[in-house]
Amino acid sequence: MKTDIEIARNTKMRKITEVASGIGICEDDIEPYGRYMAKVPVGLIDGEKVSSSNLILVTAITATKAGIGKTTASIGLALGLNRIGKKAIVALREPSLGPCFGLKGGAAGGGYAQVLPMEKINLHFTGDFHAVTSTHNMIAALLDNYLYQHQAEGFALKEVVWKRVLDVNDRSLRSIVTGLGPRTNGLPQESGFDITPASEIMAILCLAKDLDDVKRRIGNITLGYTFDDKPFTVNDMGVAGAMAALMADAIKPNLVQTTEGSAAIVHGGPFANIAHGCNSIIATREAMTFGDYVITEAGFGADLGAEKFFNIKCRKSGLCPKLTMLVATLQGLKMHGDVPLDRIKEPDAEGVRKGFANLDRHIRNLKGFGQTVLVCFNRFASDTEEEISMVEEHCREAGVYFAVNDAYAHGGEGAAAMAEKVVEIIEKDPSGPLKFTYSDETGTTGKITAVAKGIYGAGSVSFSSQSLKKIARIEALGLSHYPVCIAKTQYSFSQDPKRYGAPEGFDFEIKDIVINTGAEMIVAIAGDIIRMPGLPKSPQALRIDVKDGQIEGLS
Repeated sequence: MKTDIEIARNTKMRKITEVASGIGICEDDIEPYGRYMAKVPVGLIDGEKVSSSNLILVTAITATKAGIGKTTASIGLALGLNRIGKKAIVALREPSLGPCFGLKGGAAGGGYAQVLPMEKINLHFTGDFHAVTSTHNMIAALLDNYLYQHQAEGFALKEVVWKRVLDVNDRSLRSIVTGLGPRTNGLPQESGFDITPASEIMAILCLAKDLDDVKRRIGNITLGYTFDDKPFTVNDMGVAGAMAALMADAIKPNLVQTTEGSAAIVHGGPFANIAHGCNSIIATREAMTFGDYVITEAGFGADLGAEKFFNIKCRKSGLCPKLTMLVATLQGLKMHGDVPLDRIKEPDAEGVRKGFANLDRHIRNLKGFGQTVLVCFNRFASDTEEEISMVEEHCREAGVYFAVNDAYAHGGEGAAAMAEKVVEIIEKDPSGPLKFTYSDETGTTGKITAVAKGIYGAGSVSFSSQSLKKIARIEALGLSHYPVCIAKTQYSFSQDPKRYGAPEGFDFEIKDIVINTGAEMIVAIAGDIIRMPGLPKSPQALRIDVKDGQIEGLS
């Protein structure tokens, strides 16, 4: 089979004006970025159409390092629905350069289920990530300047909490010291870098309802604390409007197309292991304005992405999926069934059987949110029919639906049967009202504990002295109503990335707390999770190249 980039390159794309008109957006309403990409104005969102559209969430069992294929499944379902005559739009996150040049090599789907133009989407796209990075770092520069310019007046902050961001994996920047050298270089202080998907600006982009809301939220960002423990915010510097100006184009969703020419909206890119892992509310609502069926995904496994999709994104937006699709693979099940990683492509019925514990935990959690669940089985060439039948039978016994996705190899045709089943389920057995894991009134420790015990299976939750001080500050500032966003490893329900399967009764350790007063959520740092990843020994950058004017190595 051809590589992803070969398939993408050999696909004849439609002009973006044709893609837009195909879903009812006139040419004058889009802002083209070349022939095949465009920005779509936020003002086109129609609340009545949003409420009548069918939203489908795609999530997955706990990830392997090679991924599970959520994006491929999401695009595949959109292809399948369009193939059977439905008006479907897929709404996805934008890829980060960190994983593209580090481990994954790309995040635009795979095989014959991709969003195009693949190279541009995976690289600089329409500049949204750069806008987020520039806005975040402009705030850091303005803060340093404010402290420098006002020091003669006796102004100082007891604590600065605003760091910097960069959309690369760079472990050397996790902890730094700024302002060294002559006095005119500023005030020496400790700082550091997170990766851009972890930026509070990225979270604001994905949770805001419009540009005015972006401006309001940016103004409320806490940058540090005075010596009498009062928050110092962007509004205190008077630059919220300037920062909103930097985000004026980035707030608009991006319209692209699938490998079969149907519309796709790609916007925002927070990771689910260190942020809330969902595309923008604006993009989802835009897609629901123009699509009868809208497929969106939440990052990594359901314990991370789906939990935050429901408890944060749906809570804040009022969105409610009609169906949740849980993606699983034989390789993923075998990994969680204690099969050595170098043997997960080999037949191993017992390994599959043992891996059902991980699948079942995710099914239980999704049902707890009130969701109707369809297990989407991503087929690989090495899979055996016997083991696929085992998974199907287990899903039947677990009381959930099952469908095989062959979109990777066969595009919309390979997902048509799955699409038919999705339509039938939504008509006859849609999800009920959402049930959140905790209420707004629950305190921060209670919310973290509810997720750790109820979703992850922890037996206890411990808080470091540093995190307890931050929680006391949350209570003192009256911010306990914020939802929690737990940052933890994506490879396990626990905080230990090597603890596969469905562990129970473990202690879940919260090491630190980050208060996001702009994004209006509390980020709880669990275990050794790091918000600036490092590069692997053999980064994908070693395989990315330009030959005869064409980019190679993205996958």
